[in-house]
Amino acid sequence: MRASPACQVTLERFGWWRAGVGALASVAFAVAATWLISSHERMSLWALAWLLALTSLSLCSAFLLLRCPPLSLRWDTQRWNVGPSSAVGDEPWPGQLAVVVDLGSWMLLRFRHDSAATGRSTVWIPVQRAGLSTPWHAFRCAVYSSRPDPRGIANVRSDAAE
Repeated sequence: MRASPACQVTLERFGWWRAGVGALASVAFAVAATWLISSHERMSLWALAWLLALTSLSLCSAFLLLRCPPLSLRWDTQRWNVGPSSAVGDEPWPGQLAVVVDLGSWMLLRFRHDSAATGRSTVWIPVQRAGLSTPWHAFRCAVYSSRPDPRGIANVRSDAAE
């Protein structure tokens, strides 16, 4: 199986991701509020404090997940490069991209940096077809394409000769 040709996409639309995160945050808040209302008389002060802390933590996490800066993803037939949308063609972070969730017109990707010098070793990237309709098929092919052996062709041939 040969690698997919090089491709580059710029991700600027995250509507489905934001809707999903917002829905989950709303459900979490509604469950906590329902539990508080239905059992506030029987709830200890510690349980109330834990409930408020967990609810605050989930809402803060949802707020952080809603922030999605525009990204540029480039496949050069050897590895993926990711960077801000302003760095199209010269993305600074090389690494490996894997599909975690694929719903057809929406995917959640996991990008792992080749070096830990960037501060974060793993980045989660939501991708939706809306806004990428022309390069969507080529992008999906690149995401699912075979990866070259990191040891190189010479090592593969010498292994086969043994």
